[in-house]
Amino acid sequence: MPLETIEPIGKRVLICKDEDKKQTKGGIRLPDNIEIPTITGRIVAVSVELENTPDIPLSQYDKVLFNPKGAIPVDFEGDNHLFVVEVENVVAVFRKS
Repeated sequence: MPLETIEPIGKRVLICKDEDKKQTKGGIRLPDNIEIPTITGRIVAVSVELENTPDIPLSQYDKVLFNPKGAIPVDFEGDNHLFVVEVENVVAVFRKS
């Protein structure tokens, strides 16, 4: 059976969302019943349209901050945290200076 892949279409990227935080940076452990949305992740794939748009500086493996309201979850391999996100919902890219 051939391996199935996901390729975003239009001005979209495929993002693997970071794990939800279980404690704060200061070391305070958060209860399991509190949902603090983690809206950072890594770009897994970029659509062909975005690759050909030089004024949108997104590429594979970039760490990004995104709005989860517009994210479409991908039920691909169970619990893998993949989302298709329109480029308008990517609000920041983390860069090392």
